Parts: sequence; structure tokens; C-alpha cells
Amino acid sequence: MEKAIRNFLSQESAGGILLMAAVVIAMILANSPLSGIYQGFLHTEMQVRFGSLDLDKTLIHWINDGLMALFFMLIGLEVKRELLEGALSSREQASLPTFAAIGGMIFPAAIYLLFNFSDPVTQNGWAIPAATDIAFALGIMALLGNRVPVALKVFLLALAIIDDLGVVVIIAMFYSTDLSTVSLVIAAIAILGLVGLNRKGVTAIWPYGFIGLILWIAVLKSGVHATLAGVIIAFCIPLRAKDGTSPSEHLEHRLHPWSTFAILPIFAFANAGVDLSGMSIGDLMSPVPVGIALGLFLGKPIGVMLFSYVAVKLKWAALPEGIGWRQVAPVAVMCGIGFTMSMFISSLAFMGESYGYADVARLGILTGSILSALIGYFWLSKVLPEKGENA
Repeated sequence: MEKAIRNFLSQESAGGILLMAAVVIAMILANSPLSGIYQGFLHTEMQVRFGSLDLDKTLIHWINDGLMALFFMLIGLEVKRELLEGALSSREQASLPTFAAIGGMIFPAAIYLLFNFSDPVTQNGWAIPAATDIAFALGIMALLGNRVPVALKVFLLALAIIDDLGVVVIIAMFYSTDLSTVSLVIAAIAILGLVGLNRKGVTAIWPYGFIGLILWIAVLKSGVHATLAGVIIAFCIPLRAKDGTSPSEHLEHRLHPWSTFAILPIFAFANAGVDLSGMSIGDLMSPVPVGIALGLFLGKPIGVMLFSYVAVKLKWAALPEGIGWRQVAPVAVMCGIGFTMSMFISSLAFMGESYGYADVARLGILTGSILSALIGYFWLSKVLPEKGENA
């Protein structure tokens, strides 16, 4: 497992740099004479039609509903593997990151609502600072190389995975509207088909992909967010075949480079371009961006540390061997890197008449995430030994 984690993190460190480059390019384009071309490109209409089935969306919606479904499929594959065989497969292993993740979702949401309690429209963004960007957080940690103990990496990985699972539940419960009964019935039939493939021991990926495509279209049309289809598909793909091979892990390894070097940078490029030309200091200091930034930068570490400390003191969980609170604290700060997941939720929270809050929300996400990344990185660098355990 240690080797797999090291390979994963080394890939994510490069992906993190690419992700940041995509953000910088998007911000430059959105605030340059090319802004019109940038926005026009993202809102290009793209239509796919088969008879009465008509999927007519802008490019940015195809990215957020289509490409991100693949990213959520990867999350589902990771969650399933960790639940069955990895860092979440036993109560002892799962307890601490579970409590930490719960605290890390409650406190940021509470801080955001504290700043937005009087506005029912902006209250809809309460979940934005509750998310942790697993790729970016692990990428920042990977920059410290083998100075970081494997146990600390596993803690962050498990915490981020549980956090992402929580986000999936939040999206399903709070960001699904105008449900279509017919589409939900079709989706249910597709899910039964996927479960049937699993029970029959089918290990080929293409049958899951074919039925999964039907599921994605049905969920897309149902009013439930289409990315949830990716998680359902992932949970139905077998982790182990009779010959000992792993279809799930094989697909996970195939998806990782696509997610790291294509899907997430494309998503960042499409969603991070904030036009600052019409904004004032008052806009930047308004309740939405301040609530998000403080939720990420303060709420996340406070929630993670408080819930972890209480769980350990009550003997509901234990710190990993060789890890102390002085190492956990900067990792808790890194959990405030919301970025991709937070931007994704903001695209769901502020649509239609509330779309005007989307730009200031993204500024709050960028501010809180950057502060969490910088402080977390330099703090962790200070408390770790100069030479790693495998140096």
C-alpha cells in the first residue's frame, strides 16, 4: 500500500502544478481583452440528439456534468477500495479520519452561515467551504517528499475521501431540484442492471460503461446532479475477480492520469476565470466570499482538530503510531484547500437568479484555498524532520 500511495502522490504533485497553471491562465483571460472570447468559448452550445433524446448544453455544462462525472467515478472507486481493503476497512483505521472529516464539514458550514444568516439566497452556498480538494491537498503534501510519514499521508487521504463522500451525499440531498419521475425510474432500472452485472461476477468494464452511460443520461434528465451517476457506477464495479485481479483498481489506475492531467485542469480553466473589472472592495468583503474564505481557512482546521482531539480523548479513536498533534495541525490547515470541489458546489449553489454571487464565491474559494495551501505547507515543513523516514 505504501508504494501505491507514493506513486499516487508523486503524480498528484505534478497535477497540482498544472491545476494552478489552469487557474492562472483562466484569471488572465477573464481579465484581458480576450475575456469575450474566453466566455464565448465556455458558453458555446453543444447538442447531442438521438431521436427524442436531446442533450443541448453549453460547453461549461458538459464539463461540469460530463467530465466531472468521470472524476466522481474515480472518487467512488477510491472510496470503495479504501472501505473494503484500505485505510477505512476497519473501525480502528476509519475512526479518526471519520471524526476529523465530520468536524471539517460542520465548522466551515457554520462559519459561512454566521456571515450569511440574514440572506436566504446566499444561505444556499453553505456547503461550499465544507469540501476538501483531495488532489490539490495531497499534491501540496507531496511537495515535501519522503519527509512526510506514510501514516500522515494515509490520514489525509482517508480524511479527504470521507469528506468527498460527504459532499456526494450533500449534493444528492440539497442540490437536486425539479425531479423527473420517468427519468428516476429509468435510472433505477439502470442501477439494477449494474448490480446484476456485479452479482453475476462480470469483470469486463464495457458492460458497466454501456449501462453507466444510460444511467448518466437518466440522472442528468432526472434533476439529480449527473455526477452522482459516476459514484454509483464505481460502487458496482467488482473490486476483486475470481482470479484475484481487480477490475476496479485497473479502472482507477486508468482514470487517475486523465483526472489529474486533463479533467481537473479543464474544470479549473472553465470555472476559475473571475472577471474583476466590475468588482469593488465592498464586493470582495461581502458575506459570501468572506464566509467561504474564513470557512476554509479557519473553519476546516478548527473542525478537524476539535473533533479529532475530542475523539482521541474519549478513546473513540487513536492517533496513528508515530504521529503527534503538531503534525496533525498543519494537515488540518491543508484540508482548507477546497478549490475544485468547492467551485463545483458553488456552480450548483448559485444558478439562475442567484448566479450573480458565483464570481465573488469563486474569489472566496481561491483566497481560502491559497491561504490554506501556503500556511499548511510551510507549517508542516517546519515540524517535519529534514530527512524522511526512507531517505
